[in-house]
Amino acid sequence: MDSAARHLGRFVAALATTAVFAGSALAAGVVQTLHGDVRAAQRPVSVNQRLLPGTTVTTGSGAQAVILFDDGAQVVLHQNTEFRIVDFRYNDADATTDRSILDLVKGALRMVSGTIGRRSRPAFALRTPQVTIGIRGTDFMVAVVNPTYVQVIQGAVGASNTAGTVVFGAGATGAATTSATLATPIVAGALPPAASSAFNALGAVKLGYGASYGVAGGVATGAPDAATGFTPGTPSTWAGIAAGAAAAAALAVGGGGHKGSTSH
Repeated sequence: MDSAARHLGRFVAALATTAVFAGSALAAGVVQTLHGDVRAAQRPVSVNQRLLPGTTVTTGSGAQAVILFDDGAQVVLHQNTEFRIVDFRYNDADATTDRSILDLVKGALRMVSGTIGRRSRPAFALRTPQVTIGIRGTDFMVAVVNPTYVQVIQGAVGASNTAGTVVFGAGATGAATTSATLATPIVAGALPPAASSAFNALGAVKLGYGASYGVAGGVATGAPDAATGFTPGTPSTWAGIAAGAAAAAALAVGGGGHKGSTSH
C-alpha cells in the first residue's frame, strides 16, 4: 500500500510539472514591472508572472504595469485600466502562425510593437469599443474615455471601424467617437483631461526605442527608423498600413467580435 501510494504521488507530481510547462508554452507574455494594485483574473500578480491568452489584467487607482510579450512587444497599463489578452500566438521561426488580438476595455495604455507588428501587420489588432487599431513598427498610446483617443509617438497606426480606416502618423492625435464614424485627427490640446493626463504619464515611461522619441516631434519625415524599418510620412506606406489595419479589423471580428463577446 505504501509503495502504491508513493508511486501515485510521483505520478501526480509529474502531471503537475507537465501542466506547468504546458502553461508556460502557451503563455503570451510576462509581467515586467508593476506598482500598486495590479490583478490578473482578479488575483494579485507579481513581477515575472507569466500571462496566458484569455487573461484579463486590471490596474487600480495609482497603479501601473508593464507587460513584455513573447515577440518583444511591450504594453504599459495606466491606472484604472482593464486590458484583455484575447489571443496571442508567436513562433520566431514561423510567421504564418502569428496572432495578437488585444482588448482595451477601459482606461489607457501605451504599446511598443514587437516582431508581430513588424512582420505580420494583419495578425495584430488592438480593439476598443469604437475602433480596432492596426500597426506597423509603432509606439503609440490609446485612452478609452468614451470616445477613444489615440496618440502616435513613432511609426503609424490605422484606426478601423465600420466607417473605414484612418491612418495616423508620428506626432498625430486622433479621436473615434463611435464605431460607425471615422476616426478624425485632433490637436493634442483638445484632449480631455483624463486622456491628456494618461498620455503624459505613459509617454514618460522609458520603453525600448520609443523612449528616445517625443510625442510632439517624432522623427523627421522620410527618415527610416532603424528599429522598425518604417519611414514616417510616406503616403504609399500609409496605404499599406491602412490595408493592414483593415485586414486586422476583419481578423479581429472573425476571431470573436469585440470585447466581451470573446469566449476563452
